[in-house]
Amino acid sequence: MANSLNQLAAFIAGTRFAQLPEPLVEQAKRHLLDTLGASLAGCDSPIWRECLALVQAEGGREQAQIWGSAQQASPRQAAWLNGVAAHMYELDDTGGCDHSGAVVIPALLAALPLATQPVDGQALLVAMVIGYDVGRRVLEACGGYSAHNGAGWHSTASCGVFGAAAAVCSLLQLDRAQCASALGIAASFSGGLWGFIHDGSHTKKLHAARAAEGGVQAALLAQRGISGPSAVFEPRWGGFLQTLAAETQQPQALTADLGEVWKLARCSIKPYASCRGTHAAIDALGILLQQHDVRVEQIARIVVGVNPFLLEMCGGRELHSLAAAQMSLPYALAARALYGSAELASYDDAKRLHPDVEALLARIELVIDEQQSRDDEPWVRLETGQGAQWQQRVPVPSGAPTNPLTLDALLAKYRSLAARVLPLEQVEQLEAVCLELDEVADVREVVGLLGIG
Repeated sequence: MANSLNQLAAFIAGTRFAQLPEPLVEQAKRHLLDTLGASLAGCDSPIWRECLALVQAEGGREQAQIWGSAQQASPRQAAWLNGVAAHMYELDDTGGCDHSGAVVIPALLAALPLATQPVDGQALLVAMVIGYDVGRRVLEACGGYSAHNGAGWHSTASCGVFGAAAAVCSLLQLDRAQCASALGIAASFSGGLWGFIHDGSHTKKLHAARAAEGGVQAALLAQRGISGPSAVFEPRWGGFLQTLAAETQQPQALTADLGEVWKLARCSIKPYASCRGTHAAIDALGILLQQHDVRVEQIARIVVGVNPFLLEMCGGRELHSLAAAQMSLPYALAARALYGSAELASYDDAKRLHPDVEALLARIELVIDEQQSRDDEPWVRLETGQGAQWQQRVPVPSGAPTNPLTLDALLAKYRSLAARVLPLEQVEQLEAVCLELDEVADVREVVGLLGIG
């Protein structure tokens, strides 16, 4: 669509808080709190500490808060480092670009010191909603999650950079021409491959970070008059969709119901510390174990019917790497059966490498269900040594907008994660500010609660 870039730019530059439905505002506040909790837990990780050491070695102007620390860095460095933390433990939200919170929120808060006047909570919520919206629209224009990720692109990075750029443009109040240039520049910063899935390497943790950093940089360049290509979404050689999604592109999705259908409303908050593709099966197994009061020693076999895409993405059984284990559907089910949960604690080295896990994994079988489409959730069949069999399928996993976590469950998740790094009083203060963000006059209050010392 020749006009789609300009329409998106006008949407970014012109959207105001009064246009946001009240339920969307409430959901945005919950996603902000959830992302910050996941990020603070991510600061308590060896990978993040190595990334912090790299930033410290580079040096730079200290403007933006590095979450979970007493230090600051340049806005681009902070966006990158806080993005690493946000996606570190697979606890951040999903259903946007895909992991929109881990991209958009680090970019926004890193760019905050660059605003020429105080930013209130309503302005931050508008920028956040816009970032979620644009990142998701770009993914849908690529043909959707299964098509784009199935081709090998990791959409959190390849599409998330647009969301980060859009959010920062809104925060900094760039005009329509600058917003259009920022999106064009972001297109050239796009990337991110699923190659990590084969060996449990760490690049997935870096993808949200790189998208956040790229979005900040794209907006700042556009603000200074650097131009981006105007034909980036048109069906022309060298354009984004023509290059990354030539066979699957649906450019009309960029602007369909723009400003009426809000993409944040379709996003999920994750109850489990694993890939979203595992969640429906975890729910299903949990239902079976509870309904039939089955103990682990009674399980003869767990059979899971999956589509080929999910098998490729989550069928691995390599557990020595935390990154690999969090992408493993077999391990997620083993953790639910053995430890009663697939929460972050169930992914500790001692638990995932326990001999009982290996024994149970041998009794978990993933099979292709030819009747499933790429977007269908798996079914789970539980078989006991006594010959009993039960089968369960959860079409909408817990945490989804139509099967949401309760506020109490969300707060319990947030508190358990944030308390890994922050003192309890600070955890509670941050919670209170986020849940009343639309009443906050200066969101530097939020940022101030993310540091320590």
